[in-house]
Amino acid sequence: MKIKVLVVDDSALMRKMLKTLIESDPSFEVVETARDGEDAVEKARSIKPDIITMDVNMPKMDGLTAVQIIVGEAIAPVVVVSSLTQEGSVTAFEALELGAFDYVPKPGGTVSLNLTAVREELIQKLKAAYVASRNTRVMRRLSLSRRKTRITTPKKGIPKKGVKLDFHAVAIGISTGGPKTIYDVLPLLPENLNAAVFLVQHMPPGFTAQYAQRLDLYCKMKVVEASDGMNVVPGVVYVGKSGFHLKLRSGDGNLKIWLSRVPKHMFMPSVDVMMESVLQYFGKKTIGVLMTGMGDDGADSMVKIREHGGFTIAESEETAIVFGMPAEAIKRNGANTVLPSHRIASQVVRKVGVR
Repeated sequence: MKIKVLVVDDSALMRKMLKTLIESDPSFEVVETARDGEDAVEKARSIKPDIITMDVNMPKMDGLTAVQIIVGEAIAPVVVVSSLTQEGSVTAFEALELGAFDYVPKPGGTVSLNLTAVREELIQKLKAAYVASRNTRVMRRLSLSRRKTRITTPKKGIPKKGVKLDFHAVAIGISTGGPKTIYDVLPLLPENLNAAVFLVQHMPPGFTAQYAQRLDLYCKMKVVEASDGMNVVPGVVYVGKSGFHLKLRSGDGNLKIWLSRVPKHMFMPSVDVMMESVLQYFGKKTIGVLMTGMGDDGADSMVKIREHGGFTIAESEETAIVFGMPAEAIKRNGANTVLPSHRIASQVVRKVGVR
């Protein structure tokens, strides 16, 4: 039995190309297409597809509104396929925060003639969305809306000089489902946390600057996209920059961010590479956190952190939208504790304290 897909795009050419691309994998059948959000909602309700691909910029009802309705009614998981998810557009994060399962940026603009460049990524994410949709808990999780409070008080800048390593490091790895789930953790950490936080979220190039800016609006801690040579200090969240590994190095007597393209890895940045670099400098003062995501990036490093006396937390299946990465850490005995996402922040605070 094939996986039924509803393709939504205001371009007839894109609908045809997406249908051909998706059906190039024998697991899928595009059972219907829709030209706008209104059409998509009507057809989703009547057809009950297994998965929906959704454009964002459409006439009548836009994709964001359609995502909110479809996910809210738990009809099917939605994978956003849109040019508006390029260049770190805020629209991508709005879609994910509204409950979209994941996103695939169209290469080359609204009408993209080289969609084959994202075939593997699209097929992989559609399959992951289908597997996740078989779990009613995941569907409820996606439809759960979050109340987020913007932080209006000014935050301190990063000092030009670093400080002695008399604080801890919290190394967080997260992937599919992360842009929604991370709000269960980061906004709950206090601004005076006795730790620097290093966050790797798997994202394509161009996204992480906007991602960091958006997180900073809702977090008490200062959130920045990591830049090469930036000093590492407590009370700051450093978001790994897409296309580079987030690593650390010593310089001028201070600990600094090091953006590196070595080693070659399927993920840039990689959770494993970041965690191992953090462990090298912080040792027993390292807290490893592995959350929702496909695959096993970070699982081996969680084992190393635990073996070297650090403390590790894996997100539980109860809240993980995709229980791949944390499940692998647990399987390899790399988790000191397994917690739902909303309990991770309090555990971190207990372990590292405040300044």
